[in-house]
Amino acid sequence: MEQSRSTRYNIAMTKVIDDQLEKIKKRIAPLFEKADLASKKKKVDQIRSEMEQSDFWQDKPAVRKKTQELSRLESEIKSLENLSKNWEELETMVELGMEEDLAAAIKKIEKELDKLEVEAFLSNPHDKAEAILSVHAGQGGTEAMDWAQMLLRMYLHYCESQDWPVEIVDQTAGEEAGIKEATLLVGGPFAYGYLKGEAGTHRLVRQSPFNADHLRQTSFALVEVLPKIEEEHGIEVKEDDLEWQFFRASTQGGQNVQKVSTAVRLRHQPSNIVVTSQSQRYQVQNRKIALELLKAKLWALAENRAKEEKEKLKDGRTKAAWGTQIRSYVLHPYKMVKDLRTEVETSEVEKVLDGDLDEFIMAELKIGV
Repeated sequence: MEQSRSTRYNIAMTKVIDDQLEKIKKRIAPLFEKADLASKKKKVDQIRSEMEQSDFWQDKPAVRKKTQELSRLESEIKSLENLSKNWEELETMVELGMEEDLAAAIKKIEKELDKLEVEAFLSNPHDKAEAILSVHAGQGGTEAMDWAQMLLRMYLHYCESQDWPVEIVDQTAGEEAGIKEATLLVGGPFAYGYLKGEAGTHRLVRQSPFNADHLRQTSFALVEVLPKIEEEHGIEVKEDDLEWQFFRASTQGGQNVQKVSTAVRLRHQPSNIVVTSQSQRYQVQNRKIALELLKAKLWALAENRAKEEKEKLKDGRTKAAWGTQIRSYVLHPYKMVKDLRTEVETSEVEKVLDGDLDEFIMAELKIGV
């Protein structure tokens, strides 16, 4: 007897699901083999044991390094254990014939696998580092400053979705609206590895909210992403090369007006790099942050020089970072966000501007995987 249409459909769907599960299984095996979960847990126990020693907390740089390593290892262990748990639940769903829940479960575990595979690929010495992300308004006056603030909000929401601690260490407000620039310190494992692909020029097209005719306006903002440089990476800063300035931090006024010059502006005389920190209540804390920002800028300067020399050897031209447009956000006459490197695009602009950047960031990282 010829099989009914529904029977043939069920057989076909079963094969599709079996194929998906087999592909997932093949992706999971090498991840666990490379991750060496047992070694990670052993290292966590070792660090916790060191923390229990009375002299551990006396060496502040070592404490910071160890606590960051502990946080990263615990995050990796949690991700791997969640993956294992979700795979077991997926197998249970198949055994119980819970077909209506399988699609969502498969999508969830594939997303977890994407993240873990990318993190396994992020092998650059700085990829696991915390990040320093800056947003700078481009040409266009108030329009560009408003766009820079929109981008700042987008990245704050994205970091919040990743459970990354974020601190705004410097921010300069625009004259009428928005910001001229802002700098964030972003904590969390692989913060630089994930965010480094966001560096470049971001373009916005919309009807202007700042003129009565609501004319179509194009605005630009530059995003800069640097790793937070630790001592062992050899970025030397000589005290004689530093020029310190101290001023009152910007506030909203009223009872909170600063009466003490706690904010810090630091100029590195050989490179003429200037950085500012004004987020902390005490000058010594802002000095520390300013030095961290300067080291990251000096690292980037050295990296760019090395790239330029390499391009010269290839008879190529080095593009200025400001001219490197990576993504367009269109709000009028239609709605679309399109990444010009990966061709990823979506019409859900509001979601993206609310920090839903996973698809764009993962696509950029996967180029090298």
